[in-house]
Amino acid sequence: MKDKNIYGSKIIPLPEPRFIVFYNGVEEHPDHEELRISDAYQVKEKNVALELVADVLNINAGHNEKLLKACKTLGDYAEYVRRIREYAKEVPIEKAVERAIQECIREDILREFLKKNRSEAKAMSIYEYNEEEHMRMERQDAFADGFEDGFEDGFKAGSEQEQANTERERQRADKAEEEIRKLREELEKLKKR
Repeated sequence: MKDKNIYGSKIIPLPEPRFIVFYNGVEEHPDHEELRISDAYQVKEKNVALELVADVLNINAGHNEKLLKACKTLGDYAEYVRRIREYAKEVPIEKAVERAIQECIREDILREFLKKNRSEAKAMSIYEYNEEEHMRMERQDAFADGFEDGFEDGFKAGSEQEQANTERERQRADKAEEEIRKLREELEKLKKR
């Protein structure tokens, strides 16, 4: 782009963008699926003016193993998350995360990253796990309420609950981003000392 006339009338060839989402949630998903932004449009048009397609790749154990072996960092991250989930079934999340971090460092799984960013990785892992667990419980509660109230009432309540959950998720995401920003600032200050 440096030597291109971006104000000229000729089209400047661009590399084709690719959007990839790595899924590592707890619900069952296929190895690969496509998400289209147009699926979220309120009004469905035959010819959409803007389309974005994201490839969603499941990186949980037993999925896309060839990819996880080819990309060590991604495979290591998937293993780190798997261990946290496994250990959290037996001990509080804080201990599960600490155990996973210690083992991963010892076994050369994300070793350098975890050694360098241990406190930030631990805080984010605990936050993400708690958020995931909370959302799972919210969905269970909404389903139970809907079942008791009957199909129509349950559908309406579930829809309203989902809207409220979405707003809470947005607020939590905003809060998490702010916490991450603060943690990064603190890390930068520590690095400068």
